[in-house]
Amino acid sequence: MKVEQLYTDCLAQGAYYIESNGEAAVIDPLREVGTYISMAADRGTKIKYVFETHFHADFVSGHLTLAQQTGAEIVFGPTATTNFECLVAEDNQEFKVGDVTIKLLHTPGHTLESSSYLLIDENGKQVSLFSGDTLFLGDVGRPDLAQKSDLTQDDLAGMLFDSLRTRIMTLADEVIVYPGHGAGSACGKNMSKETIGSIGYEKVNNYALRADMTKQEFIQEVTDGILPPPAYFPENVTLNKLGYNPENDSIDKANIALSVEEFKTKSTQAGVIILDVRSAADFVKGFIPNSIFIGIDGGFAPWVGTIIKQVATPILLVCDKGRLEEVATRLSRVGFDNVLGHLSGGVQVWEQDDLATISSISANAFDEIYQADNVIDIIDVRKEAEYKNRHIISAVFNPLSDLENDKLNSTAENFVHCAGGYRSVIACSLLKREGIHNVTNIEGGFGAIKKTDLPLSEEVCPSTL
Repeated sequence: MKVEQLYTDCLAQGAYYIESNGEAAVIDPLREVGTYISMAADRGTKIKYVFETHFHADFVSGHLTLAQQTGAEIVFGPTATTNFECLVAEDNQEFKVGDVTIKLLHTPGHTLESSSYLLIDENGKQVSLFSGDTLFLGDVGRPDLAQKSDLTQDDLAGMLFDSLRTRIMTLADEVIVYPGHGAGSACGKNMSKETIGSIGYEKVNNYALRADMTKQEFIQEVTDGILPPPAYFPENVTLNKLGYNPENDSIDKANIALSVEEFKTKSTQAGVIILDVRSAADFVKGFIPNSIFIGIDGGFAPWVGTIIKQVATPILLVCDKGRLEEVATRLSRVGFDNVLGHLSGGVQVWEQDDLATISSISANAFDEIYQADNVIDIIDVRKEAEYKNRHIISAVFNPLSDLENDKLNSTAENFVHCAGGYRSVIACSLLKREGIHNVTNIEGGFGAIKKTDLPLSEEVCPSTL
């Protein structure tokens, strides 16, 4: 028996490959399925099942493509409805994969069809739980994504409480936990950076699994502080539920090389976004006016979905040579397939006098400005928990995920920072695109700011936030 976790940092997502005696199963695959197919081919193994823990909101799953290319059967939990052929399994239904058994445990709460998969070895021992978005390490799934007119987030949280207590916490302490996501995912709020855990450890250390917790206390704690989901989440759910084109041609589209004139012509079409994926340091020095910066070397795909929102949005790429395939792949993971091509030769071929720039200064230079005149406007675009943990005393909280233009000073310079300098450049690019040009990026973000003499709030223990 082999169990392999295939973890994707950009999405903070875990997919799983399980193999036994010539047969294999894949749980929650990414859209690009070549890795799973190659793993099976290299070992002379047939992929028998594709198990889905739920209809994912944060990425487009590879279930359809994998089933099409391998003949594997797609399995969802009870209550799931789809527009494609699949097996909607019953609670406690068991599936044989070689010599091992995979048992479906219906664990609603994150969504109604949410299920976990229990791996049982050839001797009948319960080995590991693939918990999807029901149980994370240090957290549990958010219960607000499957609300309906007759179903509130409190209702779903109550279901999640029951699922955890009756289906998961009853498992042996030594059962390994393989979660659907880790720290950085928007599917939870307090996830560990670890990607593999155990039932016993979670019972002791996960705030949501306290033995003395009442259902009402659970509902209160789980729903408190949930940020609004990124705008693209519902669209990804629809793609995963109703289907998508398995013959993904995003890479071919991205490889279309456009001249400056062709690029300019397409950029004037309705709804087109110019997406610049270079480094933040390169972007601030010169970019095509009205471009949005979302660097490929950061939390790229989730921020694309958060900022651009609609997956059908037509996109023109400005990209470093040699990274087009990577960019297209990561866009397709969150359903953004409508790429019109890229600027051949990059910004170097653009009229240099026509390039826009963003004022950007070091934290030390900003400190000097502050000390000379502390009546200045500081915009903190981090998440609420980061801001509450510690911030510059006079900073205005204005998170990137919900950037509000009216929080900026319209007449004076606004100094923008995040944690490390990635999100602040995204914010500045969005503001410049809206015609707000009196913004300056603070390089290195709060990490660099902490090393200066700028006045900061008292640090708060994250567990008390």
